[in-house]
Amino acid sequence: MLTKTAVTDEQVVALLAPLGDVRRVAPLSGGLFASVLRADLADGPTVVVKVTGADTSRLLRYEHGVLGTEAAVDRVAHAAGLPLPRVLHLDTTRAHVDGDALVTTFLDGDLWSALELDAATAARARRSLGGLMARLHRLARDDASRVDTDRFGYPAPEAGLAAPTWPDAFAGMLHAALDDAGRWGVDLPAARLVAAVERHHDLLAAVTTPRLVHADLWPGNLLLDPADRTVVGAFDAERALWGDPVFELVGADQLGAGAVDADLLAGYRDAGGDLGVGDGTPGSGDPDAWQRLRLYRAYFACLLLVEIVPRGYSGDWVAGYARTARANLERVLAELEG
Repeated sequence: MLTKTAVTDEQVVALLAPLGDVRRVAPLSGGLFASVLRADLADGPTVVVKVTGADTSRLLRYEHGVLGTEAAVDRVAHAAGLPLPRVLHLDTTRAHVDGDALVTTFLDGDLWSALELDAATAARARRSLGGLMARLHRLARDDASRVDTDRFGYPAPEAGLAAPTWPDAFAGMLHAALDDAGRWGVDLPAARLVAAVERHHDLLAAVTTPRLVHADLWPGNLLLDPADRTVVGAFDAERALWGDPVFELVGADQLGAGAVDADLLAGYRDAGGDLGVGDGTPGSGDPDAWQRLRLYRAYFACLLLVEIVPRGYSGDWVAGYARTARANLERVLAELEG
């Protein structure tokens, strides 16, 4: 089972010494493989401390180096005026904790996943999420700041899943997921998956500008304004990548396989963007965009199925979760093959 690194109050105090004296430390919920704490500084802001363990033996390939990815994405997005945390400190020395540590500002707002919203309020929240996505996807990778040509894919060097083109990056991502499946004994239709990606190479090649994709914008990573229930904060950008904005739809609806939420798409269009999937009904919009979405859904279903084993998921919900992910995988593969 993947275990989180234990972090003591004394370690947090030492870690935050460059920022000031610590008045109080408290754990925060969430974080599947990271320890997350809240710390109140005596003469400064409330901060979030996130520590990923030094033991990487139970991580999936794409998860290697995710704390550096999160720090980089937070910096880029915050500088562009998006409601992601501001990075205050990144410590990879492991002098104070047994792992890497990221310190960011604490975002105010109500956690969306903890709220019970009526239909109209939920629609407004989803519409505002679409607007946030459109703003995020305006951020493109800046070639001038790069010394290499690996522009697409997961940016962490530790993962080794970046490539000069989106088809190459995505193929590498899929093969890494299949390698992880073999390592953990998870049966996946590997030949069908590889064939689907190869058959749709040209559709993937149509994505020529690497856009910033958060890839995990579900309600558990989003904060809503207490008054109007619009999105005012997003966090946990550890799964982020540079690629096709359509990929974002998978992270926002991780067990979805059919229609895309119409309110989210309306908010995206209101903010000046277009993901190409029409009104969200399969068959509307651009058929090529729908095929790319199916490829991304297939890939994500693989991740969901594989991670069950190294993370040691348990409970009555696991069997239903796995059945849904596997049924989604079969559905989108059949649609890709048809």
